[in-house]
Amino acid sequence: MLLTLTTTHRPATDLGHLLVKHPDRVQSFDLPAGTAHVLYPEADEARCTAALLVEVDPLKLGGGRGRRQATTPDSFTLGQYVNDRPYAASSLLSSALAKVFRSALRGESRDRPELAAAPIPLEVRVPVLRCRGGAELAVRVFAPLGWTVTATPIPLDEAYPEWGDSRYVDLTLTGTLRLADALNHLYVLLPVLDDAKHYWVAPDEVDKLLRAGAGWLADHPERALITRRYLAHRRALAGEAMARLAELRLADEPPADDSVETEGSTEGSAEAPRASLAVRRREAVLAALRDSGASRVLDLGCGGGALLTALVADRRFTEVVGTDVSSQALALAGRRLRLDRLPERQRDRVRLWQSALTYRDDRLRGYDAAVLMEVVEHLDPPRLPALEDAVFGHARPGTVVVTTPNVEYNVRYEGLGAGRFRHADHRFEWTRTEFAAWVDRVATAHGYTATIGGVGDEDPELGCPTQLAVLSRTDTDIRKEETTR
Repeated sequence: MLLTLTTTHRPATDLGHLLVKHPDRVQSFDLPAGTAHVLYPEADEARCTAALLVEVDPLKLGGGRGRRQATTPDSFTLGQYVNDRPYAASSLLSSALAKVFRSALRGESRDRPELAAAPIPLEVRVPVLRCRGGAELAVRVFAPLGWTVTATPIPLDEAYPEWGDSRYVDLTLTGTLRLADALNHLYVLLPVLDDAKHYWVAPDEVDKLLRAGAGWLADHPERALITRRYLAHRRALAGEAMARLAELRLADEPPADDSVETEGSTEGSAEAPRASLAVRRREAVLAALRDSGASRVLDLGCGGGALLTALVADRRFTEVVGTDVSSQALALAGRRLRLDRLPERQRDRVRLWQSALTYRDDRLRGYDAAVLMEVVEHLDPPRLPALEDAVFGHARPGTVVVTTPNVEYNVRYEGLGAGRFRHADHRFEWTRTEFAAWVDRVATAHGYTATIGGVGDEDPELGCPTQLAVLSRTDTDIRKEETTR
């Protein structure tokens, strides 16, 4: 079975650094059921392709029945040895991905940490993928993640077109994503589409699913199907996974109505769905933090840890602190980050503190940047001056990134009636003029300069669905404060 991964990022040969596989070498790896090979059919500055070729030994795959393996989608005895497993992408290919590209799956790169954390142009090709549900299902599971999907059914026999299509597709994915995100999408979704795992699904598969699905599975429109198939239709495990995903969604405070904050509806259109607004918002915040040059970052009002997960994955952030007034939210964030399983060096980068943003907290002083992502609207307006004093007056990070809903855009959300906010706990939502006035007043009062932008598709009349401001202290102001300490 074969998978190719191509980038046109320049220099494209940086792909070798991200995958930790040199383009000038062919490398082989032993697998329980065969051998995996990594090679580069093309590698120059303009374009680089890495190929993962997996050779499956049917005898090895057919053995070991005592381990209760699900070796083949066919039930007859000979099917243990004569089947499509050596040729069609399946959980065998996912297992090879996990072993061969382990550090890339985690978003780690010793040589190119900045590139590992950045979206790059990617094209993934899986020439033969058993797809139970057809090409349409491949689009449904990959497109919401930001991929443009081409799934071409493979005919049973090209010489006899009247026989129709086989159960296989030729899959091509194109998009601009982090390499780690792309690999985790493939790790989860290839066996989901194949719908036949080659090994016994144990309870620890729930943890594997949630770890690989961090940041995208909880909000995926097909999460129930993905969870059920990934866990081999084991009802108890699927139920546990769905319950934990529901906790993550609650901790991230999704809108009260499922149609709210959903972008890129494609009903009746051939256009691929866009990433959710929540994902695009996190990406915009991360971009602002990177542009600021921050290394020590506060996520104020971190909730269940969606942004924290992305911050920890980026090695440029040497210290990451999440604060929330809710101990339950912090517990969920800890579970999402899997702090108990992180290597000690990574775990030492992360802090979770219970703290109220309307009170001064000396622990929060001295950080390079702080994030208030969808936080201010949860405070009663009379409490905003206390937040301003605690964050901008007392903690005084070098940069503060603020996001909040644009109430003018709410009319574009189906089912959001007049006077309703996007979440039941919102105390207010600002117009663009109101937000700009608040940002200007806070910046002037506390010695910051500010830029204001938006996140999401911009409506020519109403602006973007999310408002974003970056408030920065001047270098002179920071040096003056350091001198007086």
